Amino acid sequence: VRVKVSGSSVGEPGAGITPHGPHGSEPGSVVNRQLKYISLAVLVVQNASLILSIRYVRTLPGDRFFATSAVVMAEVLKVLTCLLIILLQKRFNVKETVYSLVDALVFQYKDTLKLAVPSLIYTLQNNLQYIAISNLPAATFQVTYQLKILTTALFSVLMLRKSLSKVQWVSLLLLFGGVAIVQVQQEGNKEASVKDTSSQNYTVGLVAVVISCLSSGFAGVYFEKILKGSAASVWVRNVQLGIFGTALGLLGMWWNDGAVIAERGFLFGYTSMVWCVIFNQAFGGLLVAVVVKYADNILKGFATSFSIIVSTVMSIYLFGFHVDLLFTVGAGLVIGAVYMYSLPKAPSSSASPSAASSSSSSSSALRTDRDAEMEAFLPKSVLVK
Repeated sequence: VRVKVSGSSVGEPGAGITPHGPHGSEPGSVVNRQLKYISLAVLVVQNASLILSIRYVRTLPGDRFFATSAVVMAEVLKVLTCLLIILLQKRFNVKETVYSLVDALVFQYKDTLKLAVPSLIYTLQNNLQYIAISNLPAATFQVTYQLKILTTALFSVLMLRKSLSKVQWVSLLLLFGGVAIVQVQQEGNKEASVKDTSSQNYTVGLVAVVISCLSSGFAGVYFEKILKGSAASVWVRNVQLGIFGTALGLLGMWWNDGAVIAERGFLFGYTSMVWCVIFNQAFGGLLVAVVVKYADNILKGFATSFSIIVSTVMSIYLFGFHVDLLFTVGAGLVIGAVYMYSLPKAPSSSASPSAASSSSSSSSALRTDRDAEMEAFLPKSVLVK
């Protein structure tokens, strides 16, 4: 999961928003404006639907599927999808595709092994998210999970020496305060938060989501650090991550549920709704990685904030979730903090206009290239960052 510390603004080179210039009368700008709002809708639906659907299938009565097997299945589907995309890029030249993959995976094994660490953390994170959503209301999970912005920002400052604007620091404080208020509200109203206390444990869910946020922040920053200077295809990178993710997921599945799965089967408890969750997790992130090129950072902030609102409203109708004033205040602070953090940095006043313009253009291009690569790894996370 990655948080962009210095946000891009609408119309940056390569952002796909206004390629024909600032004038809104060009036909291209109209098309891209439409794609921009389509991207917003996709981001909101993917964000909200995955949380709600996981919560739904994990609280249904009857046989419950194994979360560890679902994580493995999602990894396998992502790897197969990326392999298909690479094959398409090679114009269905199987020999060339195999050669490029062997070169990237085997001959450049040191580069491949670097991805073992983030892949291990992402696999742990995906399993923790199932645990958290199984024990927390969907709205509470989505609000609390925004702490990943705080952890990623702090790891970026510590590991990458990135700087945050005053607005971003204020937004992080608001974010922490909002999550704290929500947790105080939930702690005082556990009966409303968790319907069946015999099968759901609020403390376990809270610990799982906090560890998930910490792992998300570290893995995203670590991955960005090793990604710099790499010219590998984003789809090859996804294959590398997916292979490690599948292997580690199988190991975790064997360790946690091995005996039961051997008895009941890998696909035990799978229903059409469970398959929808797995496909959403596997392809939703890839879809977001494609459409996000048309969305600037502010729009992504809007999407995350709006998805929290959608999740809360749907939780009221689907799960009988109770919203009071304290939760509303806390969630409102989180939504505002997410939007504030996504605002672009103000240009430095010490630089001359021409130098600032030149520096901004070059840094924007570099940022766009890096962001394009980073976004392709969004599938590893339940939420868009």
